[in-house]
Amino acid sequence: MSTFVFALREAHWLGAGRATAWARLLALTTLLAVLAFVVLTHGGSAPDPWQRPLATDFVSFWTAAKLALGGAPAAAWNPAVHAAMQRLNFGPNAGFDTTYYAFFYPPPFLLICLPLALLPYSAAVAVWLGATGAACFAVVRALLPGRWPAALVFLAFPPVLINAAHGQNGAAVTALLGAATLQLDRRPWLAGACLGAMCFKPQLALLILPTLIAARRWHALAWAAAVASGLCLISLLLFGAAAWRGFLADAPLAQAVLELGGVGFGKMVSSFAAARLLGVNLTTAWVVQTLVSLTALAAVMLVAHRRPRGAPEGATLATAACLATPFLLDYDLMLLAIPLAWVAAEAERTGYLPWEKVTLAVVFVSPLLARSLAIWCGVPMAPLVLLALLGVVVRRARAVAPASLEVRAMGAGAATAWR
Repeated sequence: MSTFVFALREAHWLGAGRATAWARLLALTTLLAVLAFVVLTHGGSAPDPWQRPLATDFVSFWTAAKLALGGAPAAAWNPAVHAAMQRLNFGPNAGFDTTYYAFFYPPPFLLICLPLALLPYSAAVAVWLGATGAACFAVVRALLPGRWPAALVFLAFPPVLINAAHGQNGAAVTALLGAATLQLDRRPWLAGACLGAMCFKPQLALLILPTLIAARRWHALAWAAAVASGLCLISLLLFGAAAWRGFLADAPLAQAVLELGGVGFGKMVSSFAAARLLGVNLTTAWVVQTLVSLTALAAVMLVAHRRPRGAPEGATLATAACLATPFLLDYDLMLLAIPLAWVAAEAERTGYLPWEKVTLAVVFVSPLLARSLAIWCGVPMAPLVLLALLGVVVRRARAVAPASLEVRAMGAGAATAWR
């Protein structure tokens, strides 16, 4: 037993050669899966073998943008009209199922999606996933150790495939938070602007305000507030007050979907969903989520208060953001690319700490297994994996000495790589 524990603790068996071999296998799986979906759906014009559209969740985004482009933006938050529009483009007569893909995002996200409605569906999917994926890859490459094969590691990361299969915005959120992580020391105005743009996904932006306050990063905070306010104001002027009323009126429905398992507790990876999956009653599940959220808040504020530079602060914020929200799905775990890349870079520079290598490996592959284990075995592993990663990131961040004003002005090494 002691030999086994030592093997996990030090993980000498997980060398560069073995890790690269597994990464090649996962990357090949990603490429073949994407190719298969494109071929099976004839480039998005036909349903897949399960009668679903290509990049399923993107149907919601594109349809909402179509309604807005047609002069009815508030209809995006009217389930009856939104569903009818979806059936018009992806109807049973064409072989698609009748699943409804709801739109729970605030109007600033509709603002982002609006140009995509000018394109046919398949082209819009390609532009959306291509643009957000490229931006996400850029920040991950800047955070990763310089000698690592960045493209291989990125394609091997399971949330990349999960996000693409759903046509979701995990890559966009990761690109914004990753860019903020890289620019927080060197260009705080740009970092703040990126954080402010995350207002389109408010459940993952819950900890931005307390983090920036704890770090006393007033410049970045001002820019974050300005950009978030600006996006909200532009969406109000462009779409009208009816759109915001529709979004707010939809909030109880979104909460009901969460609490009653409308998405499926097995598909979600939050502490709240894990508690509900295990049979815990609603009140207790909220207590569990509150305790985990407070733990995440305490961790990120503990790190931010020391101001150990942007990279450790951003890595902690990305990890804590996944723990703080009750509404989290496996494609949102794209955010874990930020802490994984930063810890790996630190470990390559200073050496791996006990339990660190095996924790990173488990976190890396866990999104591939989380949904299947939860649905088929009733085992919600994701919250425990996230808590383990938070421990690793906080330990690393607290070991980084706070930067002086001069060093901070020069920027961290990752920020230099982003230049």
